[in-house]
Amino acid sequence: MEFAAGDRWFTVPLDHGNPGRGFIDVYARILSSGRELPYLLYLNGGPGLPAPRPLGGEGWLRRALADYQVVLLDQRGTGRSAPVTRYSLAGVGNAREQAEYLGHFRADSIVRDAEVVRAALGGDKWSVLGQSFGGYCATTYLSIAPEGITEVFVTGGLPPVESTADDVYRVLYQTVVGKNTKHYERFPEDVELAREVVRRLRQQPELLPNGRPLTVAAFQSLGNLLGSSTGSTRLHYLLESAFDGSRLADAFLADVERELSWASGAPLYFLLHEASYAQGRQPTRWAAWRVRREFPEFEQDRPVMFTGEMIYPEVFDTDPALMPFRETAHLLAEREEWPELYDVERLRANRVPVAAAVYHDDMYVARELSLETARTIAGARPWLTAEYEHDGLRVSDGTVLDRLIQQVRRGEGPGRAG
Repeated sequence: MEFAAGDRWFTVPLDHGNPGRGFIDVYARILSSGRELPYLLYLNGGPGLPAPRPLGGEGWLRRALADYQVVLLDQRGTGRSAPVTRYSLAGVGNAREQAEYLGHFRADSIVRDAEVVRAALGGDKWSVLGQSFGGYCATTYLSIAPEGITEVFVTGGLPPVESTADDVYRVLYQTVVGKNTKHYERFPEDVELAREVVRRLRQQPELLPNGRPLTVAAFQSLGNLLGSSTGSTRLHYLLESAFDGSRLADAFLADVERELSWASGAPLYFLLHEASYAQGRQPTRWAAWRVRREFPEFEQDRPVMFTGEMIYPEVFDTDPALMPFRETAHLLAEREEWPELYDVERLRANRVPVAAAVYHDDMYVARELSLETARTIAGARPWLTAEYEHDGLRVSDGTVLDRLIQQVRRGEGPGRAG
């Protein structure tokens, strides 16, 4: 599908509650089929990842452009919107000043940026599509500025609105165990391959090509692949070529680096991942690492249990791309005061149509907690499906988005919410 693309820049306060602290510029790419259609704001996953750069063949985008002009917003700190890098953050000041600065890069600030963008585009209400973390932002939008929205579509991203980071990881670790079980049932030969890799790493530490030590925990984090539609197969292909004789193969180490070392382009993802769950007096204190101790299966190798979307403090000690942020990361983990992201009473009184795809086996967003949130948001229509993984919006050729649009347009009742 052909579309026209336009670049727009918007100046927003760093701190929307105190504009005197300075301003940053945020960027949006606006796509149109050439017709004057209402706007759809697309909020992508993350945190800390830029909006997708469309190539023209994306099924969900073709479906969206049939009814909307699509606004692809680079969330602050990503892409072309005041990107957070080791160089830009060093210019902010010391680690404490950096942590304070990054406190303004969560969903609440992203939503207030979006309201500035909406006003600059004419001020009419717009629709919002939130994928993964973008769904978290969309739920914050319903809490902060629902008057700016006509409808909300969420794919794999209804957040836990009253749960701590500890609560979230207790659920997610159980899901990850299930993903491991299914992987080994599909590829039973991987049981021994993964075990041999772990044995090798315990006997002889290895370095990835970028100099990062390949620790057992880093190897286990390859399990983050298991949450996508093709991830289990990709992990299997990695493991089947792991050895060159008795040594770990150079090609394997290079492939592992490619899977793990994208931090240089998205340090904000690692810095603010757990902070995405923090509200009020809720220091996260490396929740994923602490809660892991409640699941001893991740400490044994019969079989090796791969982990998921969990950020451990070790990465700031070992990944060269993240080591400059180490002190700042620890300060963020210990921060005791966070702005509220969700207004539960406002969500219970919601009047904005909301349709949400909740993926039954989602490894990144806890299904049970998503369904609780669907019951909290008045009028929300959840669609619980086992047909897709977390990347359903991207791989479904527009089917997932069309289903949600039709749910809202037809005023269908809620799907099965547990």
